[in-house]
Amino acid sequence: MNYSRLEAMSNLQQRVIAAVVGVAVIVCATLYSEWSFLALFSLIGILTQLEFYKLLGLDGNQPLTYYGTFCGFFINLLTFLVEKGEVAYENYFLISPLVTIIFFIKLYKKKDLKPFQNIAFTFLGIIYVALPFSLLNILALYRDYYNYEIVLGCLFMLWASDVGGYFAGRYLGKRKLFERVSPKKTWEGSVGSAVFATTVAFFIGLYFKSYQPWAWFCIGGIIVISGTLGDLVESLFKRSIAIKDSGTSIPGHGGFLDRFDGLLLSAPFIVSFVKLFC
Repeated sequence: MNYSRLEAMSNLQQRVIAAVVGVAVIVCATLYSEWSFLALFSLIGILTQLEFYKLLGLDGNQPLTYYGTFCGFFINLLTFLVEKGEVAYENYFLISPLVTIIFFIKLYKKKDLKPFQNIAFTFLGIIYVALPFSLLNILALYRDYYNYEIVLGCLFMLWASDVGGYFAGRYLGKRKLFERVSPKKTWEGSVGSAVFATTVAFFIGLYFKSYQPWAWFCIGGIIVISGTLGDLVESLFKRSIAIKDSGTSIPGHGGFLDRFDGLLLSAPFIVSFVKLFC
């Protein structure tokens, strides 16, 4: 099937096809080995961060797109290697001088009229995009071995939350959730999101034995709440620069930022919960 034929399909058809292909790739890479997991999510993280900086550029900003993305990739790779035990924990101290170089680079950018604003945006791309993808490595390698169950469990619940929110909002949605930021978001969609995610959490608790069922339900609750808020945060970002979608990379879904916005703000809460209570 060529791309022009895909474009001729309805938005729902595009979403379904892209979702099936994307889910298959992510699940296979996560199941195959920790190295294929690292490779895939490093690529997704790079593409998402580049997209974020590109959107900032549309509003006249000048973040350090490539250096900021390199810093994000380095942090992601370093986190994986430290958590896997391939390099010593002390190597985390390399992050500090690496990101400090951002200030030195901007010092020599003569055409940048707002250097500190753009330094801040460069750091924002690292914190908002790269850090959550790095935290996935901590989940995957928690307890000193690679465990795909926690990664896939979180993704399954996140996808279920998105699907439930999409269909409940589309066919039942009436009451606006946060109209100032996202006019299409409804309370009915949020309820659908919670129902779907809770249902998936129940089945995950039956088949994935890494955590007790109650823990999976708690993680599902975190995903529903922080994932919904993460989606609203991304909508706020897009409204601030007057665009509808973050890109067209994924047919029917927009860009990578649109697709992974829920994960970006869920990951810090999930990792904190797992580390403190599981």
